[in-house]
Amino acid sequence: MGLLDVMLGGRKRLKQAAPDRLFALATAQVTLDIELGLKPGGAAAVCFKPLSGGDFSRADGEMQELLQAVSTGAGTTLRRETDKLGYDWIVLEDDDLEDLVTGVHTVADELKSRGFGDRLLAAMFVFRAGDRKVYLIYGFKTGSFWPFVPVGDERKRDNAEELSLKARLERELPIEADLTKWLALYGAPV
Repeated sequence: MGLLDVMLGGRKRLKQAAPDRLFALATAQVTLDIELGLKPGGAAAVCFKPLSGGDFSRADGEMQELLQAVSTGAGTTLRRETDKLGYDWIVLEDDDLEDLVTGVHTVADELKSRGFGDRLLAAMFVFRAGDRKVYLIYGFKTGSFWPFVPVGDERKRDNAEELSLKARLERELPIEADLTKWLALYGAPV
């Protein structure tokens, strides 16, 4: 236990977000499209832990300004939602993957600059493979991606397809090596 841990009374410090590795997704677009048949689904979302009452009041007005600034700058539409588990989401919609990546980075960067970087959890990008949705999830704490391929209406996932995507994307994207960190984000508003 370090000096800072003692000063914090044994509480763990939350790891800060690492949003800069997001841009690898924009450069991997050709591989995703041509080699893997994954077409951008026109949506992405940033998930973060809800803010406490005081923090929320202060940040809510700033968040509305941020959403307005991002949406008018690139033509991306944004909305804010809370899922049934109580996590907050900023959902971005745009047909251009680069605009989505830039928008997600901007939202994350603004939250971080306002002192909420430790509350950033993940970004979720939607892709389509035929009539099936495939998600690439970016963990802000690890600075890495992992695939998520849900199956049907139940809480099942196609692990074989996820591992295949991992093997094929490792050259293009920073892929999370620890499979136990490949969280499934069922019920996300994208």
